[in-house]
Amino acid sequence: MKSLFKEFKNFAVKGNMIDMAIGIIIGTAFNNVVNALVKKIVMPPLSLLTDGVNLSNKKMVLREASNGVEEVAVGYGEFLEVMIDFAIVAFTIFIVLKFVNRFKDKAEDPSNKEVETPKQIELLSNLEKLMTEQNQILKKSKGE
Repeated sequence: MKSLFKEFKNFAVKGNMIDMAIGIIIGTAFNNVVNALVKKIVMPPLSLLTDGVNLSNKKMVLREASNGVEEVAVGYGEFLEVMIDFAIVAFTIFIVLKFVNRFKDKAEDPSNKEVETPKQIELLSNLEKLMTEQNQILKKSKGE
């Protein structure tokens, strides 16, 4: 039991749990932003294009409500809104990751002086240069 507690303490102290909590909080906030974007900005123009029809109310009724029996319906309009939400989130994440990867690629290029190269990349680059020089020296000594 002590080892489990110690493992959890290491997990929490090393920042994994904190990083995860921050990600969940930001994800929740981002979800609220996307929901507002879809419901208040994207859906009204779509509703105009469909002659004022509210997509979230669209459904295909399989059984009408009667004599205390509830209506059975497929709510495809809500599904369309969720798919639009998903498309917006996926596209936004794609754009953000594209930007981050472009910056990361610049940072990992040791010849690019605009962005500071991380130390481990710089060390690997220096190691690569030394190995290339060593291979050239070995080739010359074998050839002579």
